[in-house]
Amino acid sequence: MTSVQHGQPAQSTTTREEQQVREVVEGRSHAIEQRDADRLAGCYAPDVVVFDLAPPLRQPAAQVLDPASHRAWFATFEPGIEYGTRDLTVTVGGDVAVAHGLARLAATPRGSAEGFAMWFRLTLCLRRTDGGWLITHEHVSTPFYMDGSFRTAVDLQP
Repeated sequence: MTSVQHGQPAQSTTTREEQQVREVVEGRSHAIEQRDADRLAGCYAPDVVVFDLAPPLRQPAAQVLDPASHRAWFATFEPGIEYGTRDLTVTVGGDVAVAHGLARLAATPRGSAEGFAMWFRLTLCLRRTDGGWLITHEHVSTPFYMDGSFRTAVDLQP
């Protein structure tokens, strides 16, 4: 899978700032695929708030900023993590930006003979700093079936 597949931008031209934000999103995707915990942790602002797929409801900033926590997550998978985004929309206003789209994770849990692939929703809020754009808020979610089963809808495809 190509690490980042961009949909068409909302406007016909992409500004320099929008391109910089897209590069952060792409860098984050590459860091996940390459298991580069230091690079992944470096994408986030010190006061980051993360609402991830895995519990708890809110990831502590110290955990998100700690490369060891990312290494521990990578270790739960066999080699060959695939991660990417599509239909990414980026909006920039001054020193803040929002990027949202769909993301796909495909991997094989360590010790398992069978892998999985799932699509989910991704929203990133970023702030421009002297060193570039950093993620201040990350929200990922999966829809769930409202048929009474409350099963997560990880079988959906874009």
